[in-house]
Amino acid sequence: MSKKKKGSIEVVCGPMYCGKTEELIKRVTRAKIAKQSVLVFKHKIDVRYNIEKITSHSKIELESIPIQRSSQILETLKSNPSTDVIAIDEAQFFDNDLPNICNKLADKGIRVIVVGLDLDFRGEPFGPMPILLSIAEKVDKLSAVCNNCGKPATRSQRLINGKPAKYNSKVVVVGEKELYEARCRKCHICKRKSNK
Repeated sequence: MSKKKKGSIEVVCGPMYCGKTEELIKRVTRAKIAKQSVLVFKHKIDVRYNIEKITSHSKIELESIPIQRSSQILETLKSNPSTDVIAIDEAQFFDNDLPNICNKLADKGIRVIVVGLDLDFRGEPFGPMPILLSIAEKVDKLSAVCNNCGKPATRSQRLINGKPAKYNSKVVVVGEKELYEARCRKCHICKRKSNK
């Protein structure tokens, strides 16, 4: 009697600069050492380092497939039916169908590793991440180091001309150290625009 593969969803989340992508690369590398077939996806919007690779802030890279919609994961899987592991970087950028797709994959016996920012620059739940956190079998929430006080950071501070971005600024802005810092709850600033 053959064993049915056990599918699952793992989520790694936290602010910018906490090592989420490095953790994804580590898990994918271990899966490859175990001779598992792996597909790695990233959102096309993320072109910070390389269009066809996921890259950590410390410049560790891994080949990936850039896609626009989460449904493209299922389309790619059709031509790779023996896939054991699917890894998704920067999940916060994807559409709200991503949790449904991840559930389908896990139900097929695939290990799904999802990495993303759990909070946007305002400190509010980001994209499909809240649902992914709810449906996952395993969740790891990482912290960075606050650029302001050195304590554990759980927020991503967006800066515009060196000053904290206003609450009503555009939510999705891809950037690096010129636009973002890691901050703790106390040092994170995002003022709502006054109605006065």
